[in-house]
Amino acid sequence: MKKMMGAMIVAGLAASALAGGTAFAQAKGDPVAGKKIFMRCIACHAVQPGAGAKMGPNLAGVVGRKAAAAPGFKYSAAMQKAKIKWDDATLDKWLTRPAAVVPGTSMAFAGLPNAADRANVIAYLKKPN
Repeated sequence: MKKMMGAMIVAGLAASALAGGTAFAQAKGDPVAGKKIFMRCIACHAVQPGAGAKMGPNLAGVVGRKAAAAPGFKYSAAMQKAKIKWDDATLDKWLTRPAAVVPGTSMAFAGLPNAADRANVIAYLKKPN
C-alpha cells in the first residue's frame, strides 16, 4: 500500500511538473523584450498600421487575422491555401518552425528555439503599435 501511495505521489508530482511546463510555455510574454527580439525581423516585416509590405507582409494586427490576409502582399500558394488563424498557439508553432506549420512557405526563417523569446515576440505583436 505504501509503495502504491508513493508511486501515486510521484506520478502526481510528475504531472504537475509537466503541466507547469505547459503553463510556462503559454505564459504572457514581455512586449518590451519581444520588440528587441523582433529587430531581427524588421528587414522583412513592418508592424506599423498603414505601412506597406516589405519582403514579408505587414504584421500590424496579425493576431486574430486569417493567414494570407494582409493587404498589399503577394503570398505563396502554400500560405494562400493554409486554413489557419494567427492566435497565440499558431504563432508559437510558426515562430518555432514556419515550414512545419505551412510546408512550402516562402518565408526563409529557421525559427526561434527559445519558448520565452517566442512568447515575448507574440506579446509584442499583440501590443498596438
